[in-house]
Amino acid sequence: MTAQHVPLARREDSSAQVTPIRRFVPAMLLTQLGFYAALTTPLQLLLVLRLDSIAGPGARSALGVVTGFGALCAVVATPIGGRLSDRTRARFGRRRTWIFTGSLVFALALAAMTVTTAVWQVVLLWCLAQAAGNFQFAANVAIMADQVAPDKRGLVSGLVGLVAAIGPIAGIAAANAFPAGAAAQWLALAVGSFGTTLVAVLLFRDPPGTEPKPPLNLRTLAGTFWFNPYRYPAFGWAWLVRFLIMCTYSASGYTAFFLMQHLDVSKARVGTVTLEIGLVGVVCLGISSALAGYASDALGKQRPFVVFSGIAAAAALVLMSTAASVTTVLAASGLLGFAVGTFLAVDLALCMRVLPRAEDTAKDLAIINIAVALPQSLVPFAAPALIALGGYPALYLTLAALGLLGAAAILRVPEVGREHTPGRAAPITRI
Repeated sequence: MTAQHVPLARREDSSAQVTPIRRFVPAMLLTQLGFYAALTTPLQLLLVLRLDSIAGPGARSALGVVTGFGALCAVVATPIGGRLSDRTRARFGRRRTWIFTGSLVFALALAAMTVTTAVWQVVLLWCLAQAAGNFQFAANVAIMADQVAPDKRGLVSGLVGLVAAIGPIAGIAAANAFPAGAAAQWLALAVGSFGTTLVAVLLFRDPPGTEPKPPLNLRTLAGTFWFNPYRYPAFGWAWLVRFLIMCTYSASGYTAFFLMQHLDVSKARVGTVTLEIGLVGVVCLGISSALAGYASDALGKQRPFVVFSGIAAAAALVLMSTAASVTTVLAASGLLGFAVGTFLAVDLALCMRVLPRAEDTAKDLAIINIAVALPQSLVPFAAPALIALGGYPALYLTLAALGLLGAAAILRVPEVGREHTPGRAAPITRI
């Protein structure tokens, strides 16, 4: 086996911390904060306001078109960005180059939203924003795999999960400092997102790539979206676990409809109630993410945390299916947030242990991230049929079953330190 084809899990111990950890952690949190704030605030608030001013009564349908095409662009762009990041040999650094460029284009696309006058313009700019932002995100995740020692990954992964919870709140708070629908909302988001990432880029140290790569042709580009689950079974199981657990979190997108149609919450109150429920979920997600990341590193275990998250998410959705009051929905949201936060605290570190090949780090992590994007498209597609068949209980109980399947599937991923020990878990590489 040549050095080029040694799995990442077998090469981790020789990797050096290029950026001192005291600089790396703030840099990682800043660039992730900028990304999450810029991505989620338009989805939760700014796109609705913009489309309402442009499309009027057709804003709801227009929002579906905008977010649908944007999600598709995210799925396509993430692995391509990872592939390009792996192959970049610029002196600025193979990861920093795309963190900086992706964030800059992302911010420019957000700023350009202020001059849109038609829905098609919003579609194009949001697709550009999603593509650029996910180029940045792919490089963000890859630089963590490059530089963070295995015994620190749980802690850093937990802190990143905490930022994923804080980012949406920070973005909405920044937007709410200005009048609803004002251009300043988009500009504040763009400047804040790029500003935090710029500081992160200055903190990171990122040597240029030196390993020669074959030419990037159509065949190589097509391979960006594929890995061989038979040859790399542990990676395939890790992908499936992430997909199943994230399907449970997609249930939160139907909370507002559930409140209005099942609990008879008025349109005048639904915004306030939804915000309260969302805050409960975010706080629980942030707390559990930080605690579970630390505990995972201390115990040297990851699988028990994923088993817990899958079971807890299923319990939250069962509770949601029986909810007869807003108080019950609040409790279910808190439990779901706690479950998903626990999962996010260890998931990224777990995925990095089972990456197939060190030279394809960013590309393979980008494929893993497709498992987050797909539920955002597939669950909304299936939800109307499930609700029609059995109401909201059918939707929530189906997603609960997926959470339990995720808890079971993690048993096929090897535990920390047992990646190459024969047993019931799947091997990293099947030769």
